[in-house]
This record gives sequence, structure tokens and C-alpha cells, in this order.
Amino acid sequence: MKIAVSATGNTLDSDLDARFGRAACFIVVNPEDLTFEVVENTQNLNAAQGAGIQAAKTVADQGVNAVLTGNCGPKAYAVLEQAKIPVITGLSGSVKEAVEQYKKGGLAAAAGPNVNGHWM
Repeated sequence: MKIAVSATGNTLDSDLDARFGRAACFIVVNPEDLTFEVVENTQNLNAAQGAGIQAAKTVADQGVNAVLTGNCGPKAYAVLEQAKIPVITGLSGSVKEAVEQYKKGGLAAAAGPNVNGHWM
């Protein structure tokens, strides 16, 4: 199993990034042993439009089973939903803390986007 977490930095101690589409990077974590790889998202940081869609495609290409983030807009959510990847929003703290919350099983997948498009 692999989980993608939007992150501000490239370690498990980095803060979870509240922005999915314009996150600095994604930490793709195996929640069982906390091994991870960093997937850069720099191409979307200053994109005029389409950042969420491209970020969602990037994450989906990693073969993840879930996405943990602070906020997810409608276009990114639609891409992830089409790929059958549950999105869990409203999270904060470190990447590791978010993964630990996920492992405990108390987090529910969002029923839809939790911000409007072009949210900053």
C-alpha cells in the first residue's frame, strides 16, 4: 500500500501542505514500514491554471491507494475520483502524523472537494 501526502518539504517530519495542487511535493509513504519517496511538484507551483489536474495525474501515476492533504479543489478531486483514489482532506501537522492518523483508521474519505478552484 502507498499513500501520497502533500508536503512542504522532503521528509516525514515536514509539514503537510494545505494545498494539494500547489504543494511543494508529495511524500509517497508505505504506512506499514514508513519507507517513502519524494515526488516533486515544482512544475505546478506557479502554474497559471491546471495545477490541481496535473498534480492529481502525477499522484495517480505513482499507484497510490489514498491521498492525504489539507485541501483539494474540484478538478483535482475529479481526476483522483476517476482514478478511484480516495482523498482525505482537512489534515494538518507533519506528514508522519497524518500517516499515523490514517493507520489508526479514524479518517474518512472526502465526499467531494473542500475548496473552490484556484484556491491559494
